[in-house]
Amino acid sequence: MIRLTRHAQVRVAAGEVKAVWIEAAVRWATYRRSDPRHPEVTLSFRAIPEFGGRVLRVAHRPDGDDILVITAFFDRGATP
Repeated sequence: MIRLTRHAQVRVAAGEVKAVWIEAAVRWATYRRSDPRHPEVTLSFRAIPEFGGRVLRVAHRPDGDDILVITAFFDRGATP
């Protein structure tokens, strides 16, 4: 199960990202890497066609059997 922190929930509620885009990035990332400052956190990247092909960056980590999404935003420096 994918769960969102309060910060990630606020981003969704504000309409900045959609929950389905977050799930797609976590489950079917174009590429992933570890967060250099927090090795337990994975950064998943996926281009979102419905948003002009911009790349969504999702920071997440395991939380028991779940995946906890810390934040999600469109990364201007990322390439598809």
